[in-house]
Amino acid sequence: MAHWLMKSEPNKFSYDDLVRDGKTVWDGVRNNQAALYLKAMKVGDEAFFYHSQIGLEVVAIAKVVREAFLDPSDPAGRFVAVEVAPVRALKKPVTLAQMKANPALSEMKMFKQFRLSVCPVEPAEWKAILAMAGEA
Repeated sequence: MAHWLMKSEPNKFSYDDLVRDGKTVWDGVRNNQAALYLKAMKVGDEAFFYHSQIGLEVVAIAKVVREAFLDPSDPAGRFVAVEVAPVRALKKPVTLAQMKANPALSEMKMFKQFRLSVCPVEPAEWKAILAMAGEA
């Protein structure tokens, strides 16, 4: 199982919205690198749900329930989407500042390519963030 980080602006779609809806199509991704990451996702993979713009924190875990398919919001048919469902909220959110201050996370893809809305998370990074959330 691979791990990911998926960013969403909470004023547009928050983790609470995902819980309310039960699942969602993760669409609208128009960056080629992020689209490649979506294509690599497999059913059962888990992703940190990161609130961007407002909050700037990992708040929960979601899982992939449907692998890449043509993004219904892309009229050109070039990009893909996946479907995700909620797993659980973290015991306590982990802020961007906390992650940047943790040396174990210094090589995270999200810090190297900050504008990506989807990026992989290495196993050691996953464990570190869970520990910071009080879940280890």
